[in-house]
Amino acid sequence: MSESKFGYHEPCEMSASARDAYLAFAIELSERAGETILPHFRPAAIDIENKVREGYDPVTQADRAAEQAMRHRIAEQFPDHGVLGEEFGFLEGAGLTWVLDPIDGTRAFVMGLLHWGTLVALFDGQRPRIGVLRQPFSRETFAGDCEHASRSCDGAKQRLVTRRCASLEEALCASTSPEMFSSAEESARFSHVQGLVRDMRYGTDCYAYAMLAAGHIDLIIEASLQPYDVQALIPIVEGAGGVLTTWEGENASMGGAIVASGDPKLHEQVLKELQS
Repeated sequence: MSESKFGYHEPCEMSASARDAYLAFAIELSERAGETILPHFRPAAIDIENKVREGYDPVTQADRAAEQAMRHRIAEQFPDHGVLGEEFGFLEGAGLTWVLDPIDGTRAFVMGLLHWGTLVALFDGQRPRIGVLRQPFSRETFAGDCEHASRSCDGAKQRLVTRRCASLEEALCASTSPEMFSSAEESARFSHVQGLVRDMRYGTDCYAYAMLAAGHIDLIIEASLQPYDVQALIPIVEGAGGVLTTWEGENASMGGAIVASGDPKLHEQVLKELQS
């Protein structure tokens, strides 16, 4: 496995037909991961390993097996592509890179909750061009290509469209945990915006972004994210008409402190408040 660091490079060209084919393949990967994961969901007992010495960052056999299944399929179909995954790191390729999070929301997964999913993105060197979020227990697949986004379940498919909400005072906001704001400055900036919104919900993980794309949530504010935590979500949010950037309004592909808004006018407002 390459020791090269994952990061930005010259973007690869991608035709519309290639993009559609890659999106279909990403959905296939997410379904394959789901088949691997579901037998490990809600058993009588589950083996959990803590990946860090200080704090709690759980990983399970399901995380690792699902990522291995996706990597194996990518190697079969696109052996020259790179892969970045949460569990097995970065394998450098010749341009395009698949970015995988086999279970985003492992804490929810081990508790038997439903706010988790498999994330698959294809990164062109500058931005993710396609993204898929699969929740295998509910049989939902959320997919986007930055221009369109959809939800599929049991053969039925519907277009995703964010809702209009141009005022922070009316916004319904979500965040995975207040603990993800690692510095006093981040916590203060987040708390400032939290005091302005109508409501705030925690514990949502990746599923909140699907609900933002579907028009049920207006705003998501998070920090300490890795590329595999966010790249699959960008094409879904943007394809539904929303905006996802860093707190400074820049490209969020490498993670960090990010904000997603269903309404572009709301996004402009929240960026001003985060930077004030």
